[in-house]
Amino acid sequence: MANGTRSQQTGGAAAQAALAKEAGARRVASDVKESSKATGYGLPCSKCHLYYPADLDACPTCKHHERVSPVAPKIPAKPVQSAPERTPDSSAIEKEREEFLRQFKSQLLETHAEIVGASESVCKCAEHHAGEPGKAEICAACYERLQERADVCEAALHIDLKEATQIIYDAVWADASDPNKTYQNAASALLTELRKRAGITTGLGPFQPLEQ
Repeated sequence: MANGTRSQQTGGAAAQAALAKEAGARRVASDVKESSKATGYGLPCSKCHLYYPADLDACPTCKHHERVSPVAPKIPAKPVQSAPERTPDSSAIEKEREEFLRQFKSQLLETHAEIVGASESVCKCAEHHAGEPGKAEICAACYERLQERADVCEAALHIDLKEATQIIYDAVWADASDPNKTYQNAASALLTELRKRAGITTGLGPFQPLEQ
């Protein structure tokens, strides 16, 4: 009986030792498994800005213990102060104004001297001059306008003979009450027509119609 009890105690102790050994093996395996897990990177170092694993207490490079804050602090922008405007010196302004006026007067005098010293224009129609061309005292625009008027007067003098005859005939028989004025009436009518064609303004005559 004593031998049976002793054998049971021995078997129980062996079973407990086996269970304890198995539990220790499981604990070691769990620790190894946990240690084999990859460790993520935490925030960077606040000194050298290096990202190092989150399970480390200090930066492996500079051994600094602080990390950068995840939220950057908002630094208020400094207001830009404009430079104070400088009050212009009245004496300097007066000197600049006098210098500007001096240069302006100098340019005016130079321009006037160039105009006065410029060579006078001469007539461009040199073929009409026997000797040296004369000085031009009229501009080209005025000359062309006068030439146009002279052309109109010349054209009026080239009146057709039949038209002149008809004008004289109508003037003679327009008033036959006084034979002494027959030739005068004819001459007046012819001159009036010529002046009309030449564009010459004259006083009203007995055979010149009033303008409407």
